[in-house]
Amino acid sequence: GLSSKTLPVTTVNHYADNLLGRRISMIEGVAAVQIFGEQKHAVRIQLNPEALTSRGISVTEVERAIQGGNTYLPTGSITGPNQVLTVQTTGRMNKAEDYNSVIVAYRNGAPVRLREVGKAINSVEFNKVGTWFGDQQGVVVGVFRQPGSNTVSIVDEINRLMPTFRQHVPESIDLRVVYDRSESIRSSIIDVQFTLMLAAFLVVLVIFLYLRNLRATAIAGVALPISVIGTFAAMYLMGFSLNNLSLLALTLAVGFVVDDAIVMLENIVRHMEKGEKPWDAALKGSREIGFTIISMTISLVAVFIPVMFMGGMVGRLLHEFALTITAAILVSGLVSLTLTPMMCSRFLRETEVTGKHGRLYMASEKFFDGMLRLYDTSLKWCLRNRPAVMAAFVFTLVATGCLYVVIKKDFLPRGDSGRVMAFVEGGQDISFEAMKRYQSEAARIAAKDPNIALVMSRAGALGSRITNNSGQLMMRLKPRGVRPEPNVEKVVQGLRRKLSRFPGVKVTVQNPPSIRIGGRLAKAEYQYTLQNLDLDTLYKWAGIMEREIAVLPGIQDVTSDLAIASPSVVIQFNRDKAGTLGISADQIESVLSVSFGEREVTTIYTDADQYPVIMELDSRFQKDISALSKLYVRAANGKLVPLESVATLKLAVGPHMINHQGQLPSVTIAFNLAPDVALSTAIDSIRRLESRLQVPDTMATNFQGTAKAFESSLKGMGILIVMAILVVYLLLGILYESFLHPLTILSGLPSAGVGALLALMIFNVPLSLYAFVGIIMLIGIVKKNAIMMIDFALEAQRKEGKNCEEAIYQACLIRFRPIMMTTMAAFAGSMPIAIAFGHGGEDRQPLGLAVVGGLLFSHLLTLYLTPVLYIYLEHAQDWWRARRAKAPTQDAAPGAVHPAE
Repeated sequence: GLSSKTLPVTTVNHYADNLLGRRISMIEGVAAVQIFGEQKHAVRIQLNPEALTSRGISVTEVERAIQGGNTYLPTGSITGPNQVLTVQTTGRMNKAEDYNSVIVAYRNGAPVRLREVGKAINSVEFNKVGTWFGDQQGVVVGVFRQPGSNTVSIVDEINRLMPTFRQHVPESIDLRVVYDRSESIRSSIIDVQFTLMLAAFLVVLVIFLYLRNLRATAIAGVALPISVIGTFAAMYLMGFSLNNLSLLALTLAVGFVVDDAIVMLENIVRHMEKGEKPWDAALKGSREIGFTIISMTISLVAVFIPVMFMGGMVGRLLHEFALTITAAILVSGLVSLTLTPMMCSRFLRETEVTGKHGRLYMASEKFFDGMLRLYDTSLKWCLRNRPAVMAAFVFTLVATGCLYVVIKKDFLPRGDSGRVMAFVEGGQDISFEAMKRYQSEAARIAAKDPNIALVMSRAGALGSRITNNSGQLMMRLKPRGVRPEPNVEKVVQGLRRKLSRFPGVKVTVQNPPSIRIGGRLAKAEYQYTLQNLDLDTLYKWAGIMEREIAVLPGIQDVTSDLAIASPSVVIQFNRDKAGTLGISADQIESVLSVSFGEREVTTIYTDADQYPVIMELDSRFQKDISALSKLYVRAANGKLVPLESVATLKLAVGPHMINHQGQLPSVTIAFNLAPDVALSTAIDSIRRLESRLQVPDTMATNFQGTAKAFESSLKGMGILIVMAILVVYLLLGILYESFLHPLTILSGLPSAGVGALLALMIFNVPLSLYAFVGIIMLIGIVKKNAIMMIDFALEAQRKEGKNCEEAIYQACLIRFRPIMMTTMAAFAGSMPIAIAFGHGGEDRQPLGLAVVGGLLFSHLLTLYLTPVLYIYLEHAQDWWRARRAKAPTQDAAPGAVHPAE
């Protein structure tokens, strides 16, 4: 932002455009540089209608004189026998003083110059819009990056140039950073990196607590940095950058990239505990568990296949996340199949596994043995009471559906971007000067808030709005560790109370989303649009819906872009009378346009830029309707005719503008949500309101922006979860060559869904896009436990000839330790995310809560449900095989002739 108390805003704009704008646009990765509040130099010609009338001059004559006095035509050259001379003229006028001397007419043989009927002044191109920092008017230089470029590197380059900029601008110009997007990115990256390191530490600690062996812990722990480094290499090849989503994927991956290594290590250690040598144990253990690890890795990758190819906004958001986490899974699987068994054969010692241990080790061993005995006892009870366990399974299925229906839903969590926006709206007849006063007072109150570091105020026509009754405040927050209130939503509510004191204006405050999705820039975060070809019907129902939505619980700051009560002056032509005088409607409108429309009549060209010359009435004659009586139109006989003699003036109220969405007239109602109110609650309330009020069928109603993306994402995420489960089922069916065993492996998913939804509801966190990602991850994580059980049970049935009850019982006890280790490792890796530590932690928290809740609940049920369901499905498979074996004998009739005969 650039501003000055002593220099005109056009000078400030010159430095912003020609120094900062042009130099910053040359930085690699910058897509565009835009000047907000741009105020270029312009010459304004302000006419005195009384002086024009007294001299018998019309405004159109002045316009033609100005256009003829400022020429910029090619004048050619004179070519002689030996040289060429370029013809140059002095027809251009570059200063306001030049225009004051222009002869606009001759009266009584004497010239009438512009200064006698008006004046030319140096001014700005747009004098009904402005940007202020405190009491200083200025401009804002907005820098937009190219897709795929690095925000932090661009900001670093701009900061490197800032000392140069300060040297080249006058000392009276204040040059300051209004908003730096890289600050929140840097803070978030630092906090995510800390979360990553904390998760890694907790995961390694879990491994050590279970194995109580430094060498074994190091072997499993080394898979973690190797997997992360390998993932970085894959990200580099795919052209990804380190951002919040990719780092979030790595943080989550920390919890389960060691799972495969843990399973491999535990199986090798188990063989060493039986007395085998490290080399033999590594060979036998890796051969025995290899298929299990391959199954777990491939099936976990399969979960993210639908995410990779998902379209729409959700697909674009999650594409990089899915590919990053897939790369981490594949690298960890490769490491566990190669590096882990090699290190076990070289670094594990028999004495450390089978030798004597200290008291602490023995005490912990008794604790783990007690856990195993407790599980053994409870497992036997469940195997004896299988119907009760199946009833619990059915209950989790029903509970998952019920919880999904009742839980609050949202699109993206409301994070802290380091800024707050406020929109000020005055009455439809408010003047720009009055709007400036309101803006100044609102900015003064906001600046006093102890949480605010800087306030930028803008008033006048903004963005797509061409009205003068709009204002905007952009407030930069102090860092979270410095400001008194770290919760941005509480800051917003406090500002809303302070800024709602002005009678006659409406102030809406919002925490802008970190990702703006579609929709126009509205005065509130969410938009609801009505469309109809019949304007009367549209405006009627728009008013009704706006009033009714404003009283719905949980919805606040309701406003709309409906502007149909704007006062106006209607000038009705008397075409018959004007025709007899030889005056056309075009002449009348031309006079009005020049007088009140700030019409650009010519252009000043300089070496570096061009500036408009704008014609209008003197500001004294633009304040009330009486100025219209001083306007005259030239008749066909050359005489000036008063405008009032050929037109009738009357006051009216009508639409200031008609908005369109697509090709239909539209009205957009914008609203914010109260704290702790989910978007799904608001959308459902508005839809029920439509039904209750019986909105006509001809009225098209839909949500825009984030609300529209949320509605489509609900359908898309449901389909995504179904597709992920289907892909995993098909892949497991191929791996196990069975239709039934994949059902056993996926049996823990309903319990994971119940745990995830319950965790979100307990902590009053809506089911958002990130929480959906956590549930998708649970599909891959939870099935690992079942895979470890099922693989061992199938192997015991094939090689040892055990029945299904004995096989699954033995598998549960043997795999109990690796299941506990992998689950606790994933739990430890997700816990820092669930705690919502650091900047942007509230964005990541839904994902962590979903994973942690789903892991805890599903882990308890999977240990008992999977063996019970395995037995049921094995019995069903045996019954089906027996039935098919008996079918030919039963179907053959006595005396029938077989084909062999």
